[in-house]
Amino acid sequence: DIIMKKLLKGGTVVSGGGTVLADVVLDGEKITAVGLPEEMAQLAGADAEVVDVSGCLLFPGFIDAHTHFDLHVAGTVTADDFYTGTRAAVKGGTTTIVDFGTQYPGETLAQGLANWHEKADGKCSCDYGFHMSITEWNPAVSREVQDMMDEGITSFKLYMTYDTQVDDQTIFSILRRLKEVGGITGVHCENSGMIAALQEEAKAAGHMGVSSHPATRPAAAEAEAIGRLLRLAEVVDIPVVVVHLTCREGYDVILEARRRGQKVYAETCPQYLLMEDSLYDLPGMEGATYVCAPPLRKKADCECLWEGLASGQIQTVSTDHCSFTTEQKDLGKDDFTKIPGGMPGVETRGILLYTYGVDQGRISLEQMCRVLSENPARLYGMYPQKGVIAPGSDGDIVVLRPGAEDVITAENQLSNIDYAPFEGTKVTARIEKVFLRGQLAVSEGQVVLEKAGKFIKRGKYQFGTL
Repeated sequence: DIIMKKLLKGGTVVSGGGTVLADVVLDGEKITAVGLPEEMAQLAGADAEVVDVSGCLLFPGFIDAHTHFDLHVAGTVTADDFYTGTRAAVKGGTTTIVDFGTQYPGETLAQGLANWHEKADGKCSCDYGFHMSITEWNPAVSREVQDMMDEGITSFKLYMTYDTQVDDQTIFSILRRLKEVGGITGVHCENSGMIAALQEEAKAAGHMGVSSHPATRPAAAEAEAIGRLLRLAEVVDIPVVVVHLTCREGYDVILEARRRGQKVYAETCPQYLLMEDSLYDLPGMEGATYVCAPPLRKKADCECLWEGLASGQIQTVSTDHCSFTTEQKDLGKDDFTKIPGGMPGVETRGILLYTYGVDQGRISLEQMCRVLSENPARLYGMYPQKGVIAPGSDGDIVVLRPGAEDVITAENQLSNIDYAPFEGTKVTARIEKVFLRGQLAVSEGQVVLEKAGKFIKRGKYQFGTL
C-alpha cells in the first residue's frame, strides 16, 4: 500500500539531547523532516494527512531489548507468543523488540536461529530482532558466530545459571571470539553453585513455599557472578552487558569495574525499580506471580537503581517479559523451584517509567528517551534507523499524553495472561497513538495494525556512544 504523507502537528519532540516544540513529517516508512510548523506544512504539502498531537510528547518508538516470547521453559511454554506479545508491546509504545533466540544443546546456532524465525516471522505487530543464546560451545559453533553477525544477529546471551548455563572457561572463550567478530553479549549473572546449595538446604528443611525463592537467590549471588564476568571481560578487553540488574551490591561491582577503565553496560527492568521482595510473602500462591530471576529486592535496591538511571550509570530499561498464567505458576505449588520464573512487562514499561520516573522527578524526559529508545538502538546496532525522531530515521513514534490518569488492570491488557503484576497501579500518562514505520499502529489505545512487523538486520554495537 502507498502510505500517505503525514504531518504530526503541535507536539513536543523528545530526544536524548533535549525536547523541542516541533512538527514532524512522515513520508512512507521514514521521517522526512522535523521543525517549525510553517516550514513543515509547506514540506508536507496540501495532500498530507494532518494528525493533531497538541499537548502530547512525541518519543522515538520504544525498544525492548529483552523479551522471551514463545519460550519453552520449566516444563511449559510462555503464555505470550510473538503474536500476543508484540500486540501488547506495540500498544505500550514498543515498536521494536529483541527476543532471545536459543541454541538448545545439540543444536547449531543456525538451527536455533531458524527455530526463532519460524516462531516470529509473519506474526509480529512491531519490528523485531534476535539475540542468540549460546548454550553449547565447540569449534563449529565458534565458526558460526561470524555467520550470525552476517545475518544481523550481532548480540548474544550467556547464562551463568539454569540448565542453559556455560562455565567460566566457556564464557572466556566466547568473549575472545566475540571480540574478534565485533559482537557483544548480555549475561544473566547469578552464582549457580550458591543457589543450588541454598535450594538444597531449604528443601531439606521443608521450606517449599514461595518465600524460599528470594531466600535462595540472594543479592550476593548476583553480585559475585557480575564480578566474575567482569574480571573475565577485563582480561579479554571487551565490553559486556549486565542484564536485569536488581541490587546495590551488583551495581557497586559494575561501578568498580568502570573505575578500572572497563566498558560495562547495565540494564534494569520496571519490576526491579518499583517492586519489593515482601510480595513473596503474600498468601497461598499469590506471591508466585512475582517469581522471576533474579528476584525482587529491597526498597534500598529500588532507590539505588533509580539513582543509576538518573546518573546515567544504568543505560537501558527493558522488561524481561516472560509471562505465565496463574495456572502455570501453580506448577510450583509444592516446590518453589518448579515455579516458572518470569513476569510480563511489555505493555506497561513506558507509562510506568513516565509516571514514577519523569512525573515524580526521578529522571528527566531526556533520560527516559535515552533508556527506552536511544541507548538500546545504539547498543544493539540500530541507530539512527531506530531510537531517534530525525530525518531519515524510521517513522516509529509514540504519542504520549501526560497528565492522563489511568489505572493498570488485567482486564484491559492484551498480554495473554489472567493477572497484571501492577494491578491497581495509578499512572499519569496515556499512550494515545503509535506509528510503526509511518503507519498508524495504535489509535486511542487500540491496536489497529497487526502483523506489520519486520525483521531488523542489526549492525554492530557502537562503542563509546552511550
